[in-house]
Amino acid sequence: MQIIRVRLINSMGITKGCEKAPVEIINELKEIEINESGRSIDFSGLNLEEIHVDLKNVEEANHLIYENSKEVFEKNDKVFFIGGDHSISYSITRAFMKIEKNPLLVVFDAHADCMKPGKEPTHEEWLRAVIEEGFVNVILISTRKIWEEEMRFLKNRDITMIKMDVLQEDVGEVCDVVMEQARKSGGFYVSIDIDSLDPGFAPGTGYPEPGGLSSRDLIYMARRLSMLENFRGADIVEINPDKDVNKITVKLGAKLLSEMI
Repeated sequence: MQIIRVRLINSMGITKGCEKAPVEIINELKEIEINESGRSIDFSGLNLEEIHVDLKNVEEANHLIYENSKEVFEKNDKVFFIGGDHSISYSITRAFMKIEKNPLLVVFDAHADCMKPGKEPTHEEWLRAVIEEGFVNVILISTRKIWEEEMRFLKNRDITMIKMDVLQEDVGEVCDVVMEQARKSGGFYVSIDIDSLDPGFAPGTGYPEPGGLSSRDLIYMARRLSMLENFRGADIVEINPDKDVNKITVKLGAKLLSEMI
């Protein structure tokens, strides 16, 4: 099982602190012996690596993340990445798109991240950049703060967006629908921004948005999706230990990882 730490942050300092999350999440993962499915977490059997990036050279960092991600997707059935902020997903999903036929991207995020991107897309622009580069099959879940420009873009691109008012009606049924779409893909990748959760469950993030998913519901959906044979991996991003309370969010990141691996 491949787990890769990626400490990149690209948000003009706004997400400063997220670069500390990979190490802290892995430390908490060591404390989980058995996940909720009853499966033992053999930490010694996990293949832990890091893509070493220079935070002062984002262009080089994106290139390294892209090339390394492409290689590990080609060599592994499943790969997990721990960020860092959501900008890491730009290069990771570009790599996934290149090696997977008919790929699907499932994104849990309070924000659409679809502002007009610059040369090196930040955590607020990465998804739009990936879509513009050809990733057409995308499901966006738990988005509840979105700008008009982003809404127009998503509608023009026919991107599926599942809002909280739909999720709260029946999370199980929504998960069934997402899984049905996932099965139709050649392979699918899940990107989890921790702010998809209500901040009461995940205070350690830079952009808390009220009215999000519960930690129980996110664990439920992540577990079910990870059981599908064509599940190729996931990233967990935007956890900021500097803003956390009693390590609640860091521990949740480790738990999510333990339930998917």
